[in-house]
Order: sequence, then C-alpha cells, then structure tokens
Amino acid sequence: MQLISIAAVKEDMVLGKTIWNDAGHPLLQEGATITSRIIQRLEQLNIQYIYVDTALSKGIEIEETVSVSVRNRAVKDIKQSFDVVRNSQGKNVAFVLEKQAQLLCSQIDELIAILSSSEEALTVLSDAFLYDEYIYQHSFQVALYSLAIAQEMHYNAEEMKIIGLGALLHDIGKIAVPHSILQKPGKLTDDEYEQMKEHARYGFELLRNLYSVPLLVAHCAFQHHERLDGSGYPRGITEKDIHPYAKIVAVADVFDALSSNRVYRSKLLPVECLAIIEEGSGVSFDKKVVEALKRSVVHYPNGTIVRLNDARVGIVVRQNTTLPLRPNLRIFEEQGERLKATYELNLLQAPQVKIMTTEPEYIL
Repeated sequence: MQLISIAAVKEDMVLGKTIWNDAGHPLLQEGATITSRIIQRLEQLNIQYIYVDTALSKGIEIEETVSVSVRNRAVKDIKQSFDVVRNSQGKNVAFVLEKQAQLLCSQIDELIAILSSSEEALTVLSDAFLYDEYIYQHSFQVALYSLAIAQEMHYNAEEMKIIGLGALLHDIGKIAVPHSILQKPGKLTDDEYEQMKEHARYGFELLRNLYSVPLLVAHCAFQHHERLDGSGYPRGITEKDIHPYAKIVAVADVFDALSSNRVYRSKLLPVECLAIIEEGSGVSFDKKVVEALKRSVVHYPNGTIVRLNDARVGIVVRQNTTLPLRPNLRIFEEQGERLKATYELNLLQAPQVKIMTTEPEYIL
C-alpha cells in the first residue's frame, strides 16, 4: 500500500485501507475502485491522504497499533461519557462522572496492555477514521500518545493509568462550551476564544472532587494548555508549576491536533508535526517529553514516498523499532531515473543518508 495525497488520487486507483465512520461501520471498503464521485466525496469529507494499492508498494503492510474494534469501542465509551455528563444537572453531575470515569479506566487498562506488548513504534492512521465530532476521536488519540510517551519515560503502571485517564478526560470541560464555538469552521472571535479557554478550568472543577479519580487527573485537564514560558492558559503558569503529567498531555494534545483533519485546517504528516513541536521544545514544551514522543511514534508511516539527500527516491517498507526516524526503504529511483529493479536500503546502516522530504503526490 502507498500513502498518497488526495490531490494526486486518480480514477481507477484501488483503495488499500478501509475508511470508517463514527459508528464503526466502513464508509469505503479497501479494494474499492476509485471513481470521480468517490474522489469528490473524499474531498468533501476533508480527507487529505488515503492508502492505495500500487505495483510499487506491493507487499507493504500498514497496521495501526490499536485495532479498529478497540478504537471504536473506546471512542463510543468516550462519547457516551461526555454525553451523559453534558445531560446531567446540578449535584447529579459528580455522581454521573464518577461512574463514567470507572468505565473509562477499563479502556486505559486495555491501551496500556496493548502498548506494553508492542515492540513497534506507535502507528495511528487518523485519516482512516471519520467522526462527526472531533472531540471524541481526539480524546482517544491524546490518551494513546500520552501513554506511549509515559511508557517511553518509564513511568510505572499506576502512574500511566493516571496519565492515561487525565489525557482521556483532558477536554471534558468542553461540554460547557457552546457547540457553535466548538464546530466553528473559521477563526474564533476574541470573545469566543475566551469562552473556549475556559474549558480547562471547567474540566478541573468537574474532576477535582471525584472520590475515585486522583486529583492529578484534574490537573491534566487544568494544565494541558499551559506552556513552560508562561504563554499558555488559563493561568499562564510557568514550567516549575506545571505538573509532569500535564506536560505529557500538552505535547500529546498538540501532536494530535496537528496530525488530524479539522474543519479549518488540513492535517500534517507525522514528521511535519514533530518538527513543529520540536521548535517549541524547551520553550513551550518539556524537552524530555518531546524526545520521548519522537522515540514513540512512527515518523514516516509504511507506504510513504521519501526523497533522500543523494537524489534517490524510495518507499517506506517497514520500521526500525530502535529508531523510528530511520526506516527501511525500497529504492526505485536514482538521479531522476526509474530503476529496472528495486532494492532495499536500511537507513540504520547508512548514517550518511538522510530523508529530505516526503512525496505524497508522487505517482508513477
């Protein structure tokens, strides 16, 4: 399978990876032949990249770390939890949220088990899943990234559980933000932005008095938009006052926001997201957390076309678990000339060779 930009998709191409809707049903099955109508529909859904089957990518497999069934079940539980809390009134909110938090804890346990048993860097195919409301998918993925970072930083199981639950509930305060603001396709007004920022404070107030939920979960919600240099919100605190768990959730939150489709912005590829986050390392984000993220996630997903510093072009065939930045490639072009026979290049064994750019619009 080859990762390709929607701008380069042509009729008669064959879809390599199923696209799912928010109910866990296939929107477009792998193996489907692409038509002009399908291309138009994918563009309307703001899908930026798809996987297609090509001769060049034969034998290349793309598997998400977390299965479709686990993801769909988790997102369904997150949506249910948010909706139940949103529809609760007065003193009943705390009781309801307490019960929902216990349900979500089981999801965190399952994700921890999956990550602990996987030797591969984390692969998340966010374009393969479409949801009517971004907040639920986002909450799931922030939890997944946060747990991967925490595991890389050698937090123990109990600490990871708190971090995971804090990440899963970091946006719970958005239930108090008007839907018109959450789903606004354009830039928020100053007043709307101030209302949006209050979600961190409201999330803290919702979570801080729950009996079965550690207070640190509430602090993840409260501080995930704070930045080391004091430029964040809602309180503008600096590095020494931000809890280490919240520093993890902050990085995971931004990484997912950059790598996901939004109504007002196109997604970026993982390596592009990591480059942006690295620019803020030590200023906005904790350096150790940023480095842990870089070691935890796939930079160049399998099926990605890349151009090297020596003018060779190849496609990523598999990852190197010890260093996600340097995958194995299938080289098919040298100095602008297509090779009669491809060959494999392991970037771990070629330290002088570097990936310069990705080529998602490359088609033969």
